[in-house]
Amino acid sequence: MKILITPDSFKDCLTASQVCDAICAGVSSAAPDAEIVCVPMADGGEGTMQALVDGLGGRFVECKVEDPLGRTIKAEFGLTNNGIAVIEMAQASGLTLLTPEERDPLKTTTYGTGQLIKIAMDHGARDFIIGLGGSATNDGGAGMAKALGFRFLDELGDELPDGGAALSGLDLIDTSEVDLRIKSCRFTIACDVDNPLLGPRGASVVFGPQKGASPDDVEALDLALSRYAEIIAYCMDVDVKAIPGAGAAGGLGAGCIAFLQAELKKGIDIVIDAVDLKEKIQNSALVITGEGRTDEQTFRGKTVFGVAEAAFQMGIPVIVISGSYSKKANELLHHGVARLYAIMEDGMTLDEAMRDSSKLLKAKAEQAIHDYILEQERTV
Repeated sequence: MKILITPDSFKDCLTASQVCDAICAGVSSAAPDAEIVCVPMADGGEGTMQALVDGLGGRFVECKVEDPLGRTIKAEFGLTNNGIAVIEMAQASGLTLLTPEERDPLKTTTYGTGQLIKIAMDHGARDFIIGLGGSATNDGGAGMAKALGFRFLDELGDELPDGGAALSGLDLIDTSEVDLRIKSCRFTIACDVDNPLLGPRGASVVFGPQKGASPDDVEALDLALSRYAEIIAYCMDVDVKAIPGAGAAGGLGAGCIAFLQAELKKGIDIVIDAVDLKEKIQNSALVITGEGRTDEQTFRGKTVFGVAEAAFQMGIPVIVISGSYSKKANELLHHGVARLYAIMEDGMTLDEAMRDSSKLLKAKAEQAIHDYILEQERTV
């Protein structure tokens, strides 16, 4: 009996690989003769780089780049054994790199993300997966493009300063010094939102306040991105205004489309394809997945839902073992999930569950396999 273990991380608690180890220990205890295959997963956000390097094999490359305010920091990207560079933009341009007082999307830049791409190309990478979650920026990816040789000029021919606000003065995008290696690269962008670049659901209005923008800042940033989109259409012959997902990461989605000819995809679909998950599911008797909390967010392209749907299409039963789950999670029972388990039980505090998470996961996995075997025996 082959059992596939393919969970996401438990945020702020266990990596996806650590979750695999704990569940594997429980499964081995309950079914010592089972063939167990572990595939750590992610859905494009935090942990995607780790999950892909764990799942595909590879290494992490540490380098120095600029943070959202131009300060030199250490960051890393993944290089998998099959040549994919995995970049999380938050490593260089993330909100967690700034204190609350430093957050200012009028000034913050994605330049460091462009540096990560450039350094990965220096290491021979030509196939990229870039996760857009957790940004501190609203510059439409102009900073990223600048690091790759694009020049953003005002009407006098001077280069614009960094940040989203400066884009209001954009008059021309100069491509004469662009790093030509990007033309031989393939960029796939992991994006779990469908917000457009502009307007009431756009980057500035929806995400700007989270990054420190005041109401006046939001209005100024939306106008600046509107100007940016006009110049992109004129200079790059790409209309990014209404593309779903273009507003992700403060408009970095739009920048990736315009300057990298990138394809935006759901993060979970990217990871499923990259690790050949469907092939691994195909000859399994059972799939076990999980996440920190399974709730209504799960149905919006999170790992558990993506795994459950893939297994459901092949008629393979799925067990979900999460930290906790809401009533909404029970709808997964209509999407191929046979049983739901939570390690956090009545009377247990969150701190207790997090402290003992590996032990609790092992015990819950052991229980789940015993239940599964008993149910199989009853149907024979």
